[in-house]
Amino acid sequence: GVLVVVATDLLALTILRSPGEFGADIAVGSTQRFGVPIGFGGPHAAFLATKEEFKRQIPGRLVGVSKDVTGKPAIRLSLQTREQHIRREKATSNICTAQVLLAVMAAMFAVYHGPEGLRRIAERVHGLTLLLAEGLRRLGFEVLPKVFFDTIRLPVSKAQAEQIVARAEAQGINFRQYEDGSLGLSLDEVSSEQEVLRLLQIFVGHDQLPFHLSDLASSINLTYPTPLMRVSPYLTHEVFHRYHSEHEMLRYLYRLQARDLSLVHSMIPLGSCTMKLNATSEMLPVTWPEFARLHPFAPVDQTRGYQTLFRQLEGWLAEIAGFAAFSLQPNAGSQGEYSGLMVIRAYHRSRGETHRDVCLIPVSAHGTNPASAAMVGMTVVVVACDRNGNVDVADLETKAAQYRDRLAALMLTYPSTHGVFEASVRRICQIVHTHGGQVYIDGANMNAMVGLCRLGDIGADVCHLNLHKTFCIPHGGGGPGVGPIGVAQHLVPFLPGHPVVKLGGPQTIGPVSAAPFGSPGILPISWTYIAMMGREGLTKATQVAILNANYMAKRLEKYYSILYRGDSGLVAHEFILDLREFKEGAGVEAMDVAKRLMDYGFHAPTVSFPVAGTLMVEPTESESKQELDRLCEALILIRAEIQEIVDGRQPRTNNVLKNAPHTAASVTATEWSRPYSREQAAFPASWVKHSKFWPSVSRIDEAYGDRHLVCSCPPIETYQN
Repeated sequence: GVLVVVATDLLALTILRSPGEFGADIAVGSTQRFGVPIGFGGPHAAFLATKEEFKRQIPGRLVGVSKDVTGKPAIRLSLQTREQHIRREKATSNICTAQVLLAVMAAMFAVYHGPEGLRRIAERVHGLTLLLAEGLRRLGFEVLPKVFFDTIRLPVSKAQAEQIVARAEAQGINFRQYEDGSLGLSLDEVSSEQEVLRLLQIFVGHDQLPFHLSDLASSINLTYPTPLMRVSPYLTHEVFHRYHSEHEMLRYLYRLQARDLSLVHSMIPLGSCTMKLNATSEMLPVTWPEFARLHPFAPVDQTRGYQTLFRQLEGWLAEIAGFAAFSLQPNAGSQGEYSGLMVIRAYHRSRGETHRDVCLIPVSAHGTNPASAAMVGMTVVVVACDRNGNVDVADLETKAAQYRDRLAALMLTYPSTHGVFEASVRRICQIVHTHGGQVYIDGANMNAMVGLCRLGDIGADVCHLNLHKTFCIPHGGGGPGVGPIGVAQHLVPFLPGHPVVKLGGPQTIGPVSAAPFGSPGILPISWTYIAMMGREGLTKATQVAILNANYMAKRLEKYYSILYRGDSGLVAHEFILDLREFKEGAGVEAMDVAKRLMDYGFHAPTVSFPVAGTLMVEPTESESKQELDRLCEALILIRAEIQEIVDGRQPRTNNVLKNAPHTAASVTATEWSRPYSREQAAFPASWVKHSKFWPSVSRIDEAYGDRHLVCSCPPIETYQN
């Protein structure tokens, strides 16, 4: 009844038998040495592969092949009903970030090299490691293990290790030093015979070796023992056999890119996502080798630049959010939530209050909140909201009193997930503190607060920030993200630590990420953003974000119901359009409006969150009034299209909304039997004609995709047609 989990390496698996063939239930690993910069520890995409029977327990998001209404294959997110925004505390997909951008990089590394190229790289790396091991044996060193891919360990005395390490550092080379004094070495695809020669010279202590490298080659055997050797095919799809010149690879990437509607085309008004400008000047440092090529466990005296960046960024975030200290280790907002709740749990345990295990969460909370609470072993108790979308303070008082002996924490989002600054937020924090709990505020909506107010001053004990939202790291289609946590002074001793690098306080919760500083390779983006904006610039950005949201809400209130507003009659940095009234009168739902917006050249706002049957719009400060007006006009025109259905001028089941989005193939088809023109379908507004973005597929069959989860990857021509 025990499941077997195998940690493995992708490059090694091109010549080693796969875990699945050995009978493993789960395989895990990292792509950090598979076409992705090491970046002082991140970002990089990990992977988890498992058997069909465990598909609903897999964390993260799954991509599968479905089909659209015309029968054309369409790739989509599958099995979404297991995710935290639906399953909440019962979710299985929390505490991870998709790391899509890094996964794409690793995938394209495989596409470019193909199975033969990857095998050549693996054999070369393995061959050089065998060469090094044989040379070390001839120099009198024991080499472990007997069978390896690219990493070996040398048992030597501590005194011997110190001498060897000193000689290596003098030549700019770092060795891994184990606690017992033994040394670890790993080679990779950029290693060379010259590097092997240098390493052997370092171990012997002079330039003269008692042999030539060519003498060693004849005594090494590249072939693994039969039980370990891979014989099964891999990467058999045509895409891994087609793009092996740089020109072809570039064209392939651009063809894929052309199918993605991104911020280069139009605004992406996803509520609670903060899709703001990722300025080129902020992105440039990511490409610098000084940041990209450092090993996560390089000696501290070799990483002073990064250490300065960490100290300054942590200090800036603490000042902005009003906390005593920050940890940069969490790799996503969900992981930040998990880390913050672990800190709260450790705090209670340090006081002998291990019985405090109840987490109060408003019904309006983001789904990651209850999922995170469940992950740390807390019992979720839901707090009601009033008819204005605010936390029901009376219900909170009742629940806090009811669970006063067990109350561990309250998780709150501020401004609320409904896009409102709740006037009672200080009172809410006070109630929780009075009953012995800690307040965790989700900083997902920090873009409405920077420079104007601070979560620590409001009463929060812990928060996480999303650097991929408020502080300009690109979303990357789902990652990389960074979710650092800030804590009040009494929680500083419990911040995340690390077994290799000294971090955290004396009562640290331990590591929440493999790398001590999470994803350092993208932290220069946020550092650069804050440094260039300064105090005044950051404050103005917040003000404009709020102004833009209120401008749009005011323009649209004549056509749609704005679901929630604050006591001042205003919204925060986002607002909710209530579309539920159209379901009865026109048969139109929020998803229909979202799909129709594609025909206007816009990505949809957030659909049916936090309220079913609604759209949540967040314009951010990055968008011009001209762009705001374009989206408003699109939504106003769609409202007129809905009215045509209400008035009976268009049928309820065959109209521009139900048939959206309209692809180039559909509007250029020989037959056109729809009760509206091709022009209305594809060019519903004047500006669309100037820069039309064509959706690749029509409306997707969601149920089919869930029944056919495995991405069997049809031939590439299927998508091109």
